[in-house]
Amino acid sequence: MILILQRLAVLALGAVGIWLIVNVFQWVDGELPSVLALAATYGLAAYVILPYIVRMGLMVLRHKHVPSFTLTGDGLPGDPVNLALEGTFDELRAAFAKAGWHEADPLTLSSSWGMVRAFVLNTSYPKAPFSTLYLFGRGQDIGFQKPIGKSPRKRHHVRFWAKCLTEAQTVDDVFWHGTNRPDTRERVLWVGAGTKDTGFSLTRLTFQITHATDADTNAERDFIMAELSRNGTIGVVDLYEAGEELAAGKVNHYVTDGIIAVAPLLTDQRPQAT
Repeated sequence: MILILQRLAVLALGAVGIWLIVNVFQWVDGELPSVLALAATYGLAAYVILPYIVRMGLMVLRHKHVPSFTLTGDGLPGDPVNLALEGTFDELRAAFAKAGWHEADPLTLSSSWGMVRAFVLNTSYPKAPFSTLYLFGRGQDIGFQKPIGKSPRKRHHVRFWAKCLTEAQTVDDVFWHGTNRPDTRERVLWVGAGTKDTGFSLTRLTFQITHATDADTNAERDFIMAELSRNGTIGVVDLYEAGEELAAGKVNHYVTDGIIAVAPLLTDQRPQAT
């Protein structure tokens, strides 16, 4: 009975969303030329109405399960959590540098404009910024990427959030919802979400402009861990489920098996002598 009521509530929210979008278009169409009316309706629908409706739907369906995915700034499902590394901040940066990955620039107006130019003109920007995704109530602490070709249109990339090792001993609601960033000079757990950008697309639920991504996040998880392992920067990789109540399946438009690959970062990552 509870499941039926939840589904009815979600359907009702969908109907309200459609009604709002239709009425917005009818209103702006009477005030603006048709082309501008369509553009204004798209903007309101994609960036205001639909994100709000989806957030409300997630609240209805949420069961306090350990989340298997990050969240966007609108509170919508983002990239799946699929790997974790144990070590210090310096060890994390050294590991990806040795593997030939670039640390992403902070997201600013300047870096965003540089990203747009590189994307449109198909020019190189190996340290292109990432959009902000949220886990533990905060945006990513750091991100790394490896371009595919010369353009940021296609790239391997991963975001990380630091979590205190003592809190990581028991994966429960406190672990996932705590917002404090630990001292990353000490060894911490770097919880990561890795995906592969493949071009240009619109988001599935709200039709916002974004990167197109490869749906197989399991393959991207395995690729990232293989890159680090091949360069001798991590130890033995273990596989864990992200919580007893998580099931294999789809997160947003991604296919994920709900497995997190976990490995320790090695302390000695000095380049080998040539």
